[in-house]
Amino acid sequence: MTPAALSDGAIIRRLLGIAWHYRWGCLKVLLLQLVLLGLGVAVVVLTGLGIDALRSAVQPGAPAPRWPLGWQPPGGWSPMGVISLLALGVFLLSLLRAGVDYTYRLSVDRLVQARLVVHLRGDIYEKLQRLAFRFFDANASSTIINRVTGDVQGVRMFLDQVLLQTVMLVFSVGIYLAYMFSLHVPLTLACLASTPLMAYLAIRFSRQVQPAYQENRRRVDAMVQCLSENVKGVEVVKAFAREGDERARFEALNNDVFDQKEGIFRSIARFTPTISFLSQLNLVVLLLYGGWLVIEGRFPLGAGLVAFAALLQQFATQISNLSTITNSLQESLSSARRVFEVLDTPVAVQNRPGALALARARGEVRFEEVWFDHGVDPVLRDISFTVRPGQRIAIFGPTGSGKSLLMSLIPRFYDPTAGRVLLDGHDLRELDLDALRRNVGMVFQESFLFSASVAANIAFGHPEATREQVERAARAAAAHDFISALPDGYDTLLGEGGVGLSGGQRQRLAIARAILLEPSLLLLDDPTAALDAGTEHEIAEALESAMRGRTTFLVAHRVSLLRRADLILVLDEGRIVQTGTHEALCRQPGPYAEAMQTSHWAPSAEVAR
Repeated sequence: MTPAALSDGAIIRRLLGIAWHYRWGCLKVLLLQLVLLGLGVAVVVLTGLGIDALRSAVQPGAPAPRWPLGWQPPGGWSPMGVISLLALGVFLLSLLRAGVDYTYRLSVDRLVQARLVVHLRGDIYEKLQRLAFRFFDANASSTIINRVTGDVQGVRMFLDQVLLQTVMLVFSVGIYLAYMFSLHVPLTLACLASTPLMAYLAIRFSRQVQPAYQENRRRVDAMVQCLSENVKGVEVVKAFAREGDERARFEALNNDVFDQKEGIFRSIARFTPTISFLSQLNLVVLLLYGGWLVIEGRFPLGAGLVAFAALLQQFATQISNLSTITNSLQESLSSARRVFEVLDTPVAVQNRPGALALARARGEVRFEEVWFDHGVDPVLRDISFTVRPGQRIAIFGPTGSGKSLLMSLIPRFYDPTAGRVLLDGHDLRELDLDALRRNVGMVFQESFLFSASVAANIAFGHPEATREQVERAARAAAAHDFISALPDGYDTLLGEGGVGLSGGQRQRLAIARAILLEPSLLLLDDPTAALDAGTEHEIAEALESAMRGRTTFLVAHRVSLLRRADLILVLDEGRIVQTGTHEALCRQPGPYAEAMQTSHWAPSAEVAR
């Protein structure tokens, strides 16, 4: 069952399971809250006793204070001595309460921010590393980022603003009720007559705001996606002078979030004062009924009415917290669904029990009646071919014919819907995934570089590599000379995405990164498509060096690369429609020869060459 289909009860049970993992930290926080609660009640009791002692001193015939636990001040003490002792007690309890409150707040922050949030973000990130490409195909990067950041804070909210606060509300209300009942049962019942109505309003409020919070998360995702796209596509935005339009688009999405959130705020603004008003009505009852009892001499003023009023005010505060707890609960449920959606997503591509760790592949690849689809129409249809170790296979076809997807099956970015792919006679699904991918080097059309040193980028797949190995790979990729010319050579720090480097330089680093692994198979996904003819010529030597002695799969449209292939597979609508060398296919009637003659599939500059 997906998180979206889970009931609120099921989500809460899972959240309670997370809280149970941190049970000792939660217990410490609750104990500190109980100490704070007890100290607060003690201060109220001592204050009430002080009022009764003052009244007894200044008003002859007034009832004597009701001292707790049977204690009585010595008979020789003056009224001022008794008051001073009670004042000292209030001071010391307040000082102790401040110290316990400091420890409590520090413990809460350590529990939820330093442990829960950090661990949960780590769990989500770890799961993202294991998820197959299908998940990333179906979810925008901005949505994923928002789940790792904002939604984790929503889950955190359940622990400190819902669970702990609810438990504390139950404890505090129980203690307040017990003390008030001990003072006067009928007065307590009269003052709390509105409590069932407040509980009903809290439940109704919770049901009303839940859909609103789910919609709010969706709108925030859309806003973050707009921001992410504009940061990544800033060159396109400025090139087409669309800054004003993009500002307007972001402002509209931002306003959508605000308008929708404002509706939630209005609901909260109605609910909170209503609960507060009902709570204050309890004080009206107390003044009327309790005041009458005091006038009749049936109820003490300080330890009775004043203490009762203070406790009733605390009780009202706790009941008023229902609005905050209810609001936090709905926000945390909305966030938790999105977090659990990531954590519950099946890992479609993973190791089978007893997977074979292939140390060094020979490089024989065989596709046997392979089909693939994304849940709708097939993208690849009945693909079958065999590649001998060391062969160079070019894959040619129009956009959307399945070229890149076919190559993505080799490192198991996806698994076939039907059929199988074999490496050295082993079904890829029988091989250890990490060992398989260490045998495969990949260079993409636009290779991504990290914000790290040049050496670290080259050694990304082999971080233990020595500087000598890194430089050897860079020389093989024809990258050593330009790296040496950088301000700090191999230690030069690159900006995000390799900003400051040319397209050819970035590709040469990507080639060096791929061949540092000394892979048996090399996958080149149209590595020169984004380069001009001059830059392509610069990396031709690097590509030739990289392909030498390795089984190579090459998605290409440029004739200069297609000529290097031992065999060309021509794809159209997911099927292999022609196979052969460049020269042989040019002589055969079919889509390849037509593309070489017309520019229907290939750039005109390539046709000219």
